[in-house]
Amino acid sequence: MTSADQVSRLLALVPYLQLHPDADLDRTAADFGITTTQLISDLRVLWYCGLPEGMPGDLIEIDMDAVAETGRIRLSNADYLRRPMRFTPDEALSLVVALRAVAELVGEDAAEAVRNALAKLETAAGTPTAATVAVSGGAPGVREQLAAAISDGRQVTFDYTDAALEPSRPTVAPVRLITSDGFGYLQAWSPQRADWRTYRLDRIAEVHLTGQAVPELGEPPEFGPSWLESSTDAVAVTLTVTPQSAWIAEYIPVQQLRRSETAVELDVLVADPAWLRALVLRLGPGLLAAAPAQLLASAVDAATEALAGYRAG
Repeated sequence: MTSADQVSRLLALVPYLQLHPDADLDRTAADFGITTTQLISDLRVLWYCGLPEGMPGDLIEIDMDAVAETGRIRLSNADYLRRPMRFTPDEALSLVVALRAVAELVGEDAAEAVRNALAKLETAAGTPTAATVAVSGGAPGVREQLAAAISDGRQVTFDYTDAALEPSRPTVAPVRLITSDGFGYLQAWSPQRADWRTYRLDRIAEVHLTGQAVPELGEPPEFGPSWLESSTDAVAVTLTVTPQSAWIAEYIPVQQLRRSETAVELDVLVADPAWLRALVLRLGPGLLAAAPAQLLASAVDAATEALAGYRAG
């Protein structure tokens, strides 16, 4: 945790404690997502804070004896920090974009609450509304059914087409709807495989409730930078590009990179053939080779078709 993180937290902690006099130590730590040890450390820092050029009597006062003996936090002499921090324009815009992405995936009941929160945030922060969010989240009816199943704790069966265009009909316990890189996903527990699985929403159709309750599962794995490695749809691909095209490594997740004087090899995981096709077309002559070669067939066909159309045009 950086000092900048602590400063931001302290600036939010003071108005919080003023709004919650005699606050409980454990509850406050939980609200800020930190340990009680870290919170006590923060309080000790606040104890020595005040306005510039102020006298010792102007410092923020915290009853540390009450903290130690009863677990209660009593703060005073900090009226000048009563107002909470305002969002910076970048922070406000990030929240606006995140809320718009959430609104694309949640059910209609929750979507109304998201839209209300979004309107209040834009009004309070003066955030420009030009930013748009495009999430490939599948059919609205599919999202509605999955959101309802998650809310009710019911298992579902649906038709699914994976990245290799192979159809299946899994029965899963849905747990969470999430977004990543412009796509919506369902995180679910697969009883058949006894493991967590992730399904792209735009590949799901014909959702049906099974009537079976979702068992106690705990939290699903973190859907972060490593999610692709555990995806059953992901295929390992090695792209060989010219040194001038190695810039692509700064824009896509690369597992390994090897350089020589004449070429750069990139090991990447591909879960969507359409994404690979677009990448190959973008690289053009900068792509020297790829393995396995059959994955590039659709890109070659698309390039050939485009070139034929250009020459005919």
